Amino acid sequence: MTNDKTVLVAVGDVFFYAKIREALTPRGYALERLKSETGLAERLSKSRPSAMILDLNDSRLDTLALLRTIKTNTIWKDLPVLAFANHEDVDTWRQAKGAGIDKIVSRNEFSARTLALLEELTVAPPAT
Repeated sequence: MTNDKTVLVAVGDVFFYAKIREALTPRGYALERLKSETGLAERLSKSRPSAMILDLNDSRLDTLALLRTIKTNTIWKDLPVLAFANHEDVDTWRQAKGAGIDKIVSRNEFSARTLALLEELTVAPPAT
């Protein structure tokens, strides 16, 4: 069962992590920070987060490999993944789309619309 308010965050940049925390924790979200690829399976199995946020330009993690691992695993493939990257990094955007990213935006858009972007992926629209 997923925890509707837990978000796994693979973002090494302290500035962006603080912005994510400021945007999400007042709305009741709990953040779990992923600091290495080796912790991915354990984290996903224990907490069953409702979404994941990736900084695709984070040099300390192989974020594209993380994305591929999630999207090719039958248990985790439906985990919504929101990513951001430098808008000039066209190759990373292309690779992320090929790996099945749910949503990718520029760093500026992510910074300005963090909560809205996450909720676009995780909150079901009201029944009509």
